[in-house]
Amino acid sequence: MPKQVVKKVVLAYSGGLDTSVIVPWLKENYDCEVICFTADVGQGEELSDLPQRAKQSGASKLIQMDLRREFCTDYLWPLLASGAIYERKYLLGTSIARPLIARHQVEVAEAEGADAVAHGCTGKGNDQVRFELAFAALNPKLKVIAPWREWDIHSREEALTYLKAHNLPAPFSSNPSLFSRDRNLWHISHEGGPLENADYIPDDSLYQLSVSPEKAPDQPEEVEIGFEAGVPVSLNGQPVAPVKLVETLNEIGGKHGIGRIDLVENRLVGMKSRGVYETPGGTILSFAHKELESITLDRETLHYKDVVAQRYAEMVYFGQWFTPLREAMDAFFKSIQSVVTGKIKVKLYKGNLMVAGRVSPYSLYREEFATFGHSPVYDHTDAAGFIRLFGLPSKVQAMMKGLGYDIPPVPVEEIVRD
Repeated sequence: MPKQVVKKVVLAYSGGLDTSVIVPWLKENYDCEVICFTADVGQGEELSDLPQRAKQSGASKLIQMDLRREFCTDYLWPLLASGAIYERKYLLGTSIARPLIARHQVEVAEAEGADAVAHGCTGKGNDQVRFELAFAALNPKLKVIAPWREWDIHSREEALTYLKAHNLPAPFSSNPSLFSRDRNLWHISHEGGPLENADYIPDDSLYQLSVSPEKAPDQPEEVEIGFEAGVPVSLNGQPVAPVKLVETLNEIGGKHGIGRIDLVENRLVGMKSRGVYETPGGTILSFAHKELESITLDRETLHYKDVVAQRYAEMVYFGQWFTPLREAMDAFFKSIQSVVTGKIKVKLYKGNLMVAGRVSPYSLYREEFATFGHSPVYDHTDAAGFIRLFGLPSKVQAMMKGLGYDIPPVPVEEIVRD
């Protein structure tokens, strides 16, 4: 299949091995100008030398943006409000960052007059779908280049050989990790290597953000998180900016072994894959938010929200962020979050989270209503009629089966006549 004609491409650039190879590969195979784009979403990697490394690889320049606050306010907070969790465990740390990165990559391409965008996602993963669905939704005129689906480089060793053949340095000097990792403000994921054996139990050297529960402090720690309309705004009674709030809870949660999960998940592209995730701060925030909802949302709204949250999780995981349905869902979540204001105290102890206090001016819980004693809103004698009506379908079914009742069948001719 002939290659596309491209004049200028904007590459999502991390500075790792793959994107270090992609820059010269694009120039060699497409004879085009390459502009590198790096989004700081809290990955914690050394970003200061990326412009020099990008130019050394052959890029005309590197554009770097600090997107951490936007990541919190426009992506993490809506995700938190939705209650979305993919396949019962995954708090969607990698998935939720992709639309943000893709949106700014497209904006850079438009500002720079580029006619193409490129990414370093593999041909077997979810990220290629997430990026390319975003590109299509935001600017379908841009051409998309996915080198992993085109080139004949199949291993780390071959990538290093390619760099050496082009007289380019590798982007590291120490021994590389056995694992493929993705980190941002919300989490860090670990995949590949020994983890591809589903029976393999990783040791503590795998983890980057958290200690094992066995090595966590012997004394519990309490944190109080304040919310306004579903948005976390304070920690232990003090207002805290979004990025600082997540970073602080990552540190506190990691110290107590909070937020580790080991998941075999269903990838969008068809196969199952195993990932180990650390989300200390996100786990605390998700727990606290749900506890606050438990006292502020009525039963029907809360139960329906759980149904919608599962679909929302799929949409985030599948890369369907820039869609009318996701926007409509966010409008629903924002509407019901208007009463999710208050403070939740959480106790952290050796990998466990326990609620230690719930307070809200919009609380629907009232001790005088819930008491087993006399209540001004509940008459015990009302329960008998309620139970009879609520249980009527079960009673009728039992009667129809002849369990304790002798009901003659209705003649067929009468049914037809009626």
